[in-house]
Amino acid sequence: MAHTQRIPVIAGVLLAAGGGRRLGGRPKALLEHRGRPLVEHAVRSLRNGGCGPVRVVLGAAAEEVRARADLSACSVTVNALWEEGMGSSLRAGLGDLGGLEADAALVLLVDQPGIGPEAVARVLSAYRSRMTLAAASYDGKRGHPVLFGADRWADITAGAVGDQGARTYLQAHRDALTLVECSDVAEAYDIDTTEDLRHLA
Repeated sequence: MAHTQRIPVIAGVLLAAGGGRRLGGRPKALLEHRGRPLVEHAVRSLRNGGCGPVRVVLGAAAEEVRARADLSACSVTVNALWEEGMGSSLRAGLGDLGGLEADAALVLLVDQPGIGPEAVARVLSAYRSRMTLAAASYDGKRGHPVLFGADRWADITAGAVGDQGARTYLQAHRDALTLVECSDVAEAYDIDTTEDLRHLA
């Protein structure tokens, strides 16, 4: 009997805890885009790009986000320490994957609606058992989403402090990082300031 190769389980982790300090305290997850909250668009990008299961890390206005956004297709983690910065949300998101037997996690940020399922699928396709660190790049510059093999989660969470997220880890492991060019299928702008709101329809 032929040995069938197991399809890797790649969990999607959406970091959606930010309070939108530079947006006058409007939680980014709830910003409207095409009539629905940003968090829904990002979840759809992860799902349609091939991730499953999907974990969403909420923080600012978590109860309001749960009430207004349809998150029925994913698990929600509330990061009580969200004000410490993105690092705490990354720790919460990866920490919650322990019991899932996922092979890797693909991390996406809620405030980058220009990154859709095409970029997610492209970074996912870079995953091989020996290639456990990959990131989208835009004209050669590293961006999101980022894929981390499960063997790397402990080291990444140990270094995820403040607003650094995995930046320090990625810099230290540059030689192992596979960059996947995505500028032809996605735009890597952030929704950080009121001026950036022009990107939302």
